[in-house]
Order: sequence, then structure tokens, then C-alpha cells
Amino acid sequence: MSLHEQLYQYTSQGGLDASSARRLWQLSGQGLAPDRWMWWMKCGAAALAAGLVGFGVMLWVAANWDAFTRFERFAMLQGLLGLAVVGAVIVPTFSAASIHANPSVPGSAPGGRWVSPANVTSSAASPVVSALALLSFLTLGGLLAYFGQTYQTGADAWNLFALWAALAVPLLLAVPSDLLWMPWQVVTSLAISLWAYTYAGHEWSVVPQTLPVHAIALALSALLIGVLGVHGRLSGHWWAWRMSVLCACVLALGIGIGSLFRTAIAPQYAMVLGLLGIAMALAWWRREVFAMSVVALVLNVLLLGGWIHSRSLRAFDELLLVAGLAAVLLAGSVRLILQRSRSARSGDFTEGAA
Repeated sequence: MSLHEQLYQYTSQGGLDASSARRLWQLSGQGLAPDRWMWWMKCGAAALAAGLVGFGVMLWVAANWDAFTRFERFAMLQGLLGLAVVGAVIVPTFSAASIHANPSVPGSAPGGRWVSPANVTSSAASPVVSALALLSFLTLGGLLAYFGQTYQTGADAWNLFALWAALAVPLLLAVPSDLLWMPWQVVTSLAISLWAYTYAGHEWSVVPQTLPVHAIALALSALLIGVLGVHGRLSGHWWAWRMSVLCACVLALGIGIGSLFRTAIAPQYAMVLGLLGIAMALAWWRREVFAMSVVALVLNVLLLGGWIHSRSLRAFDELLLVAGLAAVLLAGSVRLILQRSRSARSGDFTEGAA
């Protein structure tokens, strides 16, 4: 019997009043929230376990490919998907049932006895639920990939990723964890990039004729950032939003650099600079240090690339000048961002003191 269970039993059988029970729980430390690093370790271990299980099943199916029929392959993948989804539903339900089965555990207890907070058990179960949801998401992708390999539909690659992201939306709404939302964001960003690649003529080159395609791709990336921003406000988890900012900036950087590999700079270059300028203004206004840092880095690279575009850079002093300009841009960006973040902290401190 664990210390947690012993305290529950002693509280219920010993007839302790509210103050004595509260003091006992405070001395035991069982009612305290777990350390932040322990929570991250649990989430990391859960994500690793989910990934290894899903990857192991895929390898097992691939190793025994000839031994299974088409029906058996689909049945195993669908069975793993169903088990992971059912497990994600059962784990919190089982935890809630175990709480109500013991009269001294979280909830209202007869006799006015004090009970421990209910979120102790639910918070402990959340990494398990997140891991099972992640396993469901990965298995769903494997199932769609196997379907596409079995039935050659001729669809483009972006269709698979878009369908994968769309079918996972109910799972996202049920499990608001960044352990699930971050992979979903990566899949959605890949779908956007592959869509742009497909409708740009199945090539990554940037030409004036593909300006509408690249504009739509960047608009979709901005929309994804907005959706994940709403998720961050509702759940308090912002890693998926940060990943969306990073992926959108990588896409913008690729389009911007691609527009420079031409004799005449493609119009996408000006479009990307304008959008990054708007993004920088919004991040500056919201005091988002991560967004300011990523956008500033991309802006520095593109501005320096635009300056280099019309120069040969054959002499050593010209290369030295480029290195100096890059250092000045980087140092200036870092200084401005640090000043902005420090002003935000001093403003929060002033408001708290008032």
C-alpha cells in the first residue's frame, strides 16, 4: 500500500477533524503539485513510449508483410488505433471512478472531513492520456499511409497529410495537450508546404507565376498560427503555437531565398518581407519574445540576402563586409528584443506593486 493510500485510510478510519487532516496532508507533502521537471519527464517518457509502440508495430507489420493478408494488416492497424482511443477514454474515467469509490478521497465527504484536491489524480493521469492520444494520432497516419499504398488512388502527397490532420481534429478537441497538438501542427504545416509544391508545378523554384500559390500558403500558415493561439489561450499550453510560428517562418524563409536565385528578384521577396514586417509588429506589440526572435532572424537573413543579390563578392574585403553587416544586424536585433522584454517585465512589476 502506498503512502497516498495509507493517508486516505488513516483519515477515514481515524475520525480526524478538518484541521487535523489538513495538517497531516501538509506534513506528508502528498497534496503538493509535482515539480515542473518531473512533469516534463513524465510527458517525455510518455511521448517516447507512444512513439516506440507505434513504430514497433509498424516495423513488425513490415517485417511480416508476406505472412499477413491485406485484411489482417488493416485489422491490426485499426485494432491498435481502437485500443489507443479506448484507452485514452477509459483512463480518466477509471481515475474518476476510483476517487468516488473511496469516501475520503477528493470530493465531498460525510461528517465534514477534509479531503485532498481532486486534481492530484487527474494531473497524474494526463501524461498517460496524452501518450495514448499521441499513439492514436501516429497509428492513424500509419493506417492512411498503408491505405494509400494498398489502393493506388493517384492522389498527391499533400492529400494524405491534409486528411490525416482533418481526421485527427476530434482527438485534438478531446485531449488539449501539446504532446498531441505539436505533431498535429507539424503534419498540417507539411500539408501546406506540399500543397504549395504541388500547385507550383511540382517544383520548389520561385517564379512570378507562382505568387498566388505562395501567398495562399503563407495565409494558411498565418491562419494555423491563429488557431493554435486560441488553443494556447484556452489550455495554457503554448509549445504548439511556438512550433507553428517556427514552421511558418521556415516556409517564408524558403520562399524568400528562392526568390533571390533569379537574375531579377521575384515579387515573392517583397511579399515575404511585408508579411514578416507585420508579424514583427504584432509580436512587438504582444511582447512575444520567441516570435520576435524567430521573425527577426529570418528578416536579417533575407535583408542580407537582398543586399548581396546584386554583388559579386569576389574580394576578401567584400566578404568581410558581409560578415560585419550580419553581425551588426544580429547584435541590433538582440539588443532591441532584450530591451522590449525587459520593459515588459518592469511594467508587470510596476503593476504588481501598485
